[in-house]
Amino acid sequence: MKWLLAFAAAATIFVLALLAYVFLILAPGLPELTAVTDYKPKIPLRIYTADNTLIGEFGEEHRDFVPIKEIPESMKKAVLSIEDARFYEHGGVDYIGVARAVVATVTGGVQQGASTITMQVARNFFLTREKSVTRKLREMMLARRIENALSKDQILELYMNQIYLGQRTHGFSSAARTYFNKSLKELTIAETAMLAGIPQNPARHNPAVNFERAKQRQVLVLKSMLKHGDITQAQFDVASKERLHVSKVAQFESHAAYVAEMVRQKIYEQFKEDTYTAGIKVITTIDRDEQDAAYESLRRNVLTYDQRHGYRGPEAFVELPTAEDLRDDAIDEFLQKFPSSEGLISAVVTAVSPKLIKADLATGESVEISGEGLRLANAALQPKANRDLKIRVGALIRVMQDAKGKWSVTQVPEVEAAYVSLNANDGAYRALVGGFDFNRKKFNHVTSGWRQPGSSIKPFIYSAALEKGFSPETLINDVPLSHTTEEELKWDPRNDDGKYDGPVDMQRALAQSKNVVAVRTLKAIGASYGRDYLPRFGFDQNKHPVNLTLALGTGSVTPLQLASAYAVFANGGYQIKPWLIQKVIDGKGAVLFDAKVAELPGEDARVLDSRNAFVMDSMLREVVRSGTGAAATQKLGRRDLAGKTGTTSDAVDGWFAGYAGSVVAVSWMGFDDPKSLGGREFGATVALPIWIDAMRHALKGKPEFVRPAPENLVFVDGKWMYAEYQNGAGVKTLDIDEVPAVVPPEQ
Repeated sequence: MKWLLAFAAAATIFVLALLAYVFLILAPGLPELTAVTDYKPKIPLRIYTADNTLIGEFGEEHRDFVPIKEIPESMKKAVLSIEDARFYEHGGVDYIGVARAVVATVTGGVQQGASTITMQVARNFFLTREKSVTRKLREMMLARRIENALSKDQILELYMNQIYLGQRTHGFSSAARTYFNKSLKELTIAETAMLAGIPQNPARHNPAVNFERAKQRQVLVLKSMLKHGDITQAQFDVASKERLHVSKVAQFESHAAYVAEMVRQKIYEQFKEDTYTAGIKVITTIDRDEQDAAYESLRRNVLTYDQRHGYRGPEAFVELPTAEDLRDDAIDEFLQKFPSSEGLISAVVTAVSPKLIKADLATGESVEISGEGLRLANAALQPKANRDLKIRVGALIRVMQDAKGKWSVTQVPEVEAAYVSLNANDGAYRALVGGFDFNRKKFNHVTSGWRQPGSSIKPFIYSAALEKGFSPETLINDVPLSHTTEEELKWDPRNDDGKYDGPVDMQRALAQSKNVVAVRTLKAIGASYGRDYLPRFGFDQNKHPVNLTLALGTGSVTPLQLASAYAVFANGGYQIKPWLIQKVIDGKGAVLFDAKVAELPGEDARVLDSRNAFVMDSMLREVVRSGTGAAATQKLGRRDLAGKTGTTSDAVDGWFAGYAGSVVAVSWMGFDDPKSLGGREFGATVALPIWIDAMRHALKGKPEFVRPAPENLVFVDGKWMYAEYQNGAGVKTLDIDEVPAVVPPEQ
């Protein structure tokens, strides 16, 4: 009996000591429960189009907050079945389970989990994941306090929104979007079970990284749900066999990465680090459908340009081991260095002949390419191909798959492009694509790409000429300057096509983009006057020369600046200021900013006489009817299009700027390290196709715009002009008497 009394005494002393330790040492050191009683989740900045499509998310944690009443029952049951089936019955601690875990920890036995949902909440908010008796005791005490402070539903709500689920994702709503690109309500039972299986070990059970392990865990969840009567046997059978499609990267509903980054920078200027945690929601002016059409157009036409200029060869090479397992590891490691670019998938060649390529993808899939799929790389498959060009085993190539599932060889373009469209009346952005691939190059060519505008600057020179008394029927001599002077010229510009037509009217000169005529016009009105005229359109005059090369676009503009400038012609003479952010809402739903922009500009914004704007509009319409931009009218079949091509010296930059109704847009193509686009390339071949494809969608369903003519204008011989010039007043000719009417090109 003595040993029993001794044991009882020792046990009593141990219990008293434990209680003293708990209440005198641990309890006073427990944190306040403010973090859970006044829960403020870190919700990222989210950016949306005008029609509420998510286009960007920025924050340390991907998280949504969803009230417990809005979380589907199937999601709650899946979680409770595997994590804490007695959640609504216990008081926060499963004492038998905790005892097992404590004994295992003390004795060094197999680690066992016994954490209830409430204990997990306590750990996630207040504690570390350290394996110790002290941490477990603190966790239990906090769980009891939480149970006394909050209802069961409130505790479950915290858990469902706070728990970490891999991929920087917190909470099940955000996980549904991250892994399946769905809302919680859209999840199938199989998808719900897979998400419910992640909390036990977010690294091991992350379906985007370890799908097989995640699948095994999912089946355990489904079995648990079946055991607890949450699903039927038939539902279990279907869900356990369902094929799941897990997203590898965060998915957005529209391709607008450059737009999202612009907004992020603007919001950060005001809110600093709160930008990424306060749950700010930004509504932009972007139209989702127009944005996606612009993105697809730019990508498609850049690839078309790139492929007509030939294959450049594999991007890199890797020596492949002969052992299959080592070879697979080498391919996986190598491919990680070359991420895919929206359909341009990285692949390592494992076998090759002039008629067949076999290649492995990062997914582990092997593909075969033959026939038409080899067309681009045909020269690289020939036995005598240059070593840098030749495709051989170990080559890193790009492949793409068409709608019918057939693979072809492609390549990542070196050339860049940009597209932006605005509402010509109020300046709101409608679409913006700052480059071919944001993940490869984050430089926004729309807002920051200063390039020479080439002939797209000519309309502004002719607009200045209208102010000086010119008209669309003014005859200007289309012959080299050297043919009409005996002076020694430092610069004698030429037309791109080498053709000269002698006296041509100003409207035709613009339509055919006659370089010499533009230079003669600027010479007549004065280079200083021409440059000083540009700021009314929003141009920075300091970025343009005070000499005759100005007429051929040797200054610098951005695509955004050019679009704003053409908007002045489109809207009847008013300068606009582009704006992107329509509304900013805080995490509680309060409106922090709401843009109030008039649908039409006021007279205080007028920078150009209405007659000048109308005449220039009529001349720009002629460009797309009969001139260098005629493909626009031919392919879009509209009579209200207006615009101008632009090609710089040696075809370094290609442009098209134009509009229809209230939509004004600019497309550009060129190399970041400036070089020629090719001897047969012009704005009409590289930029105009982007503009046409994007505008086809932007104008779909919109009636043709008929612009009413201002007073004191007359229509004579197919040209609009000021009424006072109808009878021959004003400038009618410019240097046409010194030489024959038509001068042949120099040999």
